[in-house]
Amino acid sequence: MSVPNPWLIYMSSQPKRLRLYCFAYAGGNANIYAGWQDQIDADIEICAVQLPDRGARFGEPPLSSMPVLVKAIAEAMVGQQKQPFAFFGHSLGALLAFEVARDLRAHYPPQPVHLFVSGCAAPQDRSRSRHLHALPDDELLQELKDYNGTPPEIMANRALMDLILPTLHADFMLAEVYTYRAAPRLVVPITVFSRRADSHISETQAQSWAKEASASCDVTFFDGDHFFINHERQAILESVSRELAEKECV
Repeated sequence: MSVPNPWLIYMSSQPKRLRLYCFAYAGGNANIYAGWQDQIDADIEICAVQLPDRGARFGEPPLSSMPVLVKAIAEAMVGQQKQPFAFFGHSLGALLAFEVARDLRAHYPPQPVHLFVSGCAAPQDRSRSRHLHALPDDELLQELKDYNGTPPEIMANRALMDLILPTLHADFMLAEVYTYRAAPRLVVPITVFSRRADSHISETQAQSWAKEASASCDVTFFDGDHFFINHERQAILESVSRELAEKECV
């Protein structure tokens, strides 16, 4: 069993053939992946990345610097890694997964065998920032309703939302001040999950992930809102399991 690390939350008590590191969307925490372990292929171990100021790390200052955050996550993974691994990220999590994969390639031996990105425009083809991170709290909360990612009962609890808002501001800042840097393409396959008729991400922006892959890049579109990973969980996990079953991990 891996040594405990606050950045990494393991959903299985036993190591498996391959580990899938999962990155949450803005405002999310490791618990959004808690149910994945029982639905994914039995040979795959789910390990969710836990950022500061959520879960057991509540009270730690949230990080709004992408380079600092990426370096910290990469270092945590290198200290834990024993078996082959892949990345999955949704929205902000997809951007984080991509940048951590780049950092590992540049500085460390282990590399993911596959990158799964969901609900996120390709890094070099992102839309202009809407500066949501700079909005007053009330306006940011109104914007969150359009994404439909926060349960209504939580949105209605202002005291609870006041605790979450600093993390949301920091997470939106991570995405909105992100600057793409040109670099060689990743040498791993990329699978893209996106939403049809998405007002935030066009089909072209989803398909542009192919610009980052020197291997294959496949795109699957789903119906629903920005958080289609919830109601399409089974289909997504079947796709992930199928792709990773084909990896010859030794």
